[in-house]
Amino acid sequence: MAALATRIGTIELPNPVMTASGTSGHGTELADYGDLAALGAVVVKSLSAEPWAGNPAPRVHEVGAGMLNSVGLQGPGLAAWAEHDLPALAAAGARVVVSIWGRTVAEYERAAALVVAAANTEPGRCIAAVEVNVSCPNVEDRSRMFAHSAEATARVMAATKCGLPRWAKLSPNVPDIVEIATGALEGGADGLTLVNTLLGLALDTETGRPVLGAGGGGLSGAPVHPVAVRAVWECRAAFPDTAIVGVGGVQSGHDAVEFLLAGADAVQVGTATFRDPRAPWQVLRQLARWCSDHDTTVADIRGRVAGGGRTTPDRTVSADAKTNANANMKEDAHG
Repeated sequence: MAALATRIGTIELPNPVMTASGTSGHGTELADYGDLAALGAVVVKSLSAEPWAGNPAPRVHEVGAGMLNSVGLQGPGLAAWAEHDLPALAAAGARVVVSIWGRTVAEYERAAALVVAAANTEPGRCIAAVEVNVSCPNVEDRSRMFAHSAEATARVMAATKCGLPRWAKLSPNVPDIVEIATGALEGGADGLTLVNTLLGLALDTETGRPVLGAGGGGLSGAPVHPVAVRAVWECRAAFPDTAIVGVGGVQSGHDAVEFLLAGADAVQVGTATFRDPRAPWQVLRQLARWCSDHDTTVADIRGRVAGGGRTTPDRTVSADAKTNANANMKEDAHG
């Protein structure tokens, strides 16, 4: 429907609802539950240049309304994915966003080159963008996450320049996400995906040991949603013209609308898919109903954000000013 059409930088999509990396498999795993072509895009599980075994089991644990995962980016490698999974995605009519990761800048560069090689094949014509998952340990810097350093994030984004639009997927586990986003954009990112998981830990109360095989994990789902909305809000204020994708705890059309009002151009549905594989299509239907009930369009919502007079936050504002800004944020998000 035209009412749901959106644009993420140079990419035009029929609607703003995508899957989230790591939650819908490497290919057409969700095709039995809905039409992949009906979604804005399918974001595949993060892939590296070479096959990767991932972390030891257990890998997933439910925590309240959320989920801890420590899958460890298991994947077949980009060449195998392009051979075995990409053709089926193309046949399904999906628009594909390829998520990539690496342990060194050189590994990211190699991964981006392999995506370009895949995009230059007939089935690869469905590849719309590359999502660069920088929430990975940098083995050249004491395993500090790339996403925790603006400089390291900039280097990764510069190395992955490949002719395809690139979105930097950032971590919320930083004091100032705008600082990291600045590094991503200085490195050449075409957009931002906000945000990845929060760091978390669950313990077995009988043994006192972590319940996940690798120890800690990434917290996703409903508890992350307000964190992600704030990240989108702050980055939209700082970068009025940058493409932004909101991800984190999207379970309903209302959650999607909240992201759009905060400044996102599109949203991704992730953890909700584990509870119900039809979740992305349900969110899409609910978003369409909300727009119809409010006699508006996604483009109108985005225009409202762009015209809202938001400016880059002053990092030295007074406590009173911060209080007023938070009040205005709540009023605008629910208005």
